Amino acid sequence: MTEETPGFDEKPDVPSGATPDDAEPQAASEEGAAPAGDASENAGLLAQLDQVRTALNERTADLQRLQAEYQNYRRRVERDRVAVKEVAVANLLSELLPVLDDIGRAREHGELVGGFKSVAESLETVIAKMGLQQFGKEGEPFDPTIHEALMHSYAPDVTETTCVAILQPGYRIGERTIRPARVAVAEPQPGAQTVKPAEAGSEGQDASDTEDDAGTKESGGPDEG
Repeated sequence: MTEETPGFDEKPDVPSGATPDDAEPQAASEEGAAPAGDASENAGLLAQLDQVRTALNERTADLQRLQAEYQNYRRRVERDRVAVKEVAVANLLSELLPVLDDIGRAREHGELVGGFKSVAESLETVIAKMGLQQFGKEGEPFDPTIHEALMHSYAPDVTETTCVAILQPGYRIGERTIRPARVAVAEPQPGAQTVKPAEAGSEGQDASDTEDDAGTKESGGPDEG
């Protein structure tokens, strides 16, 4: 029976032709290979993450640009819709202006009575709700942007070109003039000078003093001793 020798350690298998010292560097190289593989894998993941972030930023910028274009489109469509509505209303009301002129003449001659009066007032109420406004009054200064002068004359009691008669009222919707007011205008007399009230009072006082002096001279002055 073979007895085991005490203190005998079994050595690891060593390839044929290799010494025991060659086994240790091989084990060390296998242990160092694992961390190197993890590092390359992490670098690949980081590169993929950067690509995903770049793509996400590009898609976000595209979405923001598309949203801005859509908002501009909505505002443009709304603006065009309002403009088309205003033009349509203005065209409709322009066709009704001759009817309103007839109603105005009938009212001036006292012929707006009975059922005709009710219909006329209803029509005027409807067009007022649609934004139609009448303008043009006697005595207001002449404005060529909203008035059309059909008659011209001179008057001593005006200090500037003034509308003295409204031949046909004007109409507008908001700031848009549909028809200018057709008026008769009067201008100050040529060569006439506008005298301010204070100057007029002083001139009147000077004239009174002059008349008093003239009267005193004609009477021979005060009696002496």
